[in-house]
Amino acid sequence: MEINDLDYLTVALPKGKLFSPSAELLAKAGLSAEGLEESSRKLVIVNDRAKVKFIISKTADVPTYVEYGAADIGVIGKDVLMESGQDVYELLDLGFGRCHLMMAVPEAERRPHLEDYAHTRVATKFPRIAERFFGEHGMQMEYIKLNGSIELGPIVGLSESIVDIVETGTTLRENHLVEIVSIMDATARLISNRVSFRMKFERIHRLVEDLQEILRGDNK
Repeated sequence: MEINDLDYLTVALPKGKLFSPSAELLAKAGLSAEGLEESSRKLVIVNDRAKVKFIISKTADVPTYVEYGAADIGVIGKDVLMESGQDVYELLDLGFGRCHLMMAVPEAERRPHLEDYAHTRVATKFPRIAERFFGEHGMQMEYIKLNGSIELGPIVGLSESIVDIVETGTTLRENHLVEIVSIMDATARLISNRVSFRMKFERIHRLVEDLQEILRGDNK
């Protein structure tokens, strides 16, 4: 962390569905910058008056930027945070971006019990979480890491099941997949670099308190 960075709070925001609600919530707490848009071509957007810098990154990279100190704080889904395994502080559940991680199979391949799928192949973006879940059930599985349309796994014979995030279930139904078990719920979380949390404690702590007050007001 450079010395001049001590005057600024650097925030990593994820592209995609969490960007807008994250930017809007932080703006309510006084953290904003002109031109802060997901489509911005700038890699770093700075508000010198408010002493804040924003990094707009791919979702999966946010925990890495925060762990290694390129960003002091960041917003990321709990699912991505757990899968990353990055060493950061989780400061606050922001409540938005709600979804859940689940296992699904083709309707025609549904089996009576979860354990009946042991020793089969699972296509997923979340092999770390999936392995922990199935391990807790005493199940050995083969994990196939995919980054694109996970639903394709069973359709093309790559896997017998998928572990993926679901919001409405529409994509599952359209591809004739059925949810077998819910693995975890996920919402957006505010995370912090461990060193930044100590060195910039007053500002980060004040931000957390402000966000908590805003969230309480929004939920009334």
